[in-house]
Amino acid sequence: MLQTLIDVILPVFLVIGAGYIATRARYFSDSQIDALMRFTQQFAIPCLLFRAIATIDLSAGFDPRLLVSFYSGAALCFLLGILGARLLFNRDWEDAIAIGFCCLFSNSVLLGLPITERAYGPDSLTGNYAIIAFHAPFCYALGITSMEIVRNRGGGGTATLRATFRAMFRNVLILGIGLGFLFNITGLAIPGVIDDALALIIRAALPCALFALGGLLVQYRPEGDLRTIAYVCMISLMVHPALVWGFGTALSLKPDLFRSAVLNAAMAPGVNVYIFANMYGRAKRVAASSVLMATGSCVLTVWMWLTLLG
Repeated sequence: MLQTLIDVILPVFLVIGAGYIATRARYFSDSQIDALMRFTQQFAIPCLLFRAIATIDLSAGFDPRLLVSFYSGAALCFLLGILGARLLFNRDWEDAIAIGFCCLFSNSVLLGLPITERAYGPDSLTGNYAIIAFHAPFCYALGITSMEIVRNRGGGGTATLRATFRAMFRNVLILGIGLGFLFNITGLAIPGVIDDALALIIRAALPCALFALGGLLVQYRPEGDLRTIAYVCMISLMVHPALVWGFGTALSLKPDLFRSAVLNAAMAPGVNVYIFANMYGRAKRVAASSVLMATGSCVLTVWMWLTLLG
């Protein structure tokens, strides 16, 4: 069991830690880290997702039971986040939606992919890519629609729909995924020289993203709202994977897809939760601190889930 922590989890978090220490020591500036994160989020990771979706076996990975198990758990956690923020911590509805989004959006790319690959090998990522293909569209559609409804108090349906689609289709990750689906469904082949270039870029995607994530965490200070932050961490790291475990078991999900679903659900909130909070100017401190605290805590919680998965 200890070997799992050493071999699978610690290498990933050592890269994050290296980024954190290097930035904290001012060897890298905030602007350099932001540029590195921009390279990974806006270019390298979309290339990774495009190539993965373009070449994936859709019949093997896109099992409806996988998507139902993962996204039913995610939607319930979104609801629990909203109700907890509203009823337990007396936040207004806009803040409650932003806090619910923190409980909804797990870091399936920067943490889920490398940890699953190290734990079960590169051939185990089919389920991860299936989840990631719908992750941003589902989460942003749910979060933005809920926020716009709350802000308009049920009015402005056209404006709500327009805001949702604008946010989704300006997202380069979604565009990369969509292009990958186009190639896969139509049977188009990626030209060899372009595929070789993509392979070079993809090798840099996750290591650079993990290092940049560590540097980005320096900008987040855990301050105030500690009970709310602890609540978000509990929902994200414990409740979401437990729900997915229950749904996956009830639906007799295949073992490799079951592992991908539970591990993705067990990841800390991604930086997108801060982007969402910042976009609306709501619960920004909770979002930023939750990313920092949950990312550090999931070293141990992911170890627990890996141990239970066997």
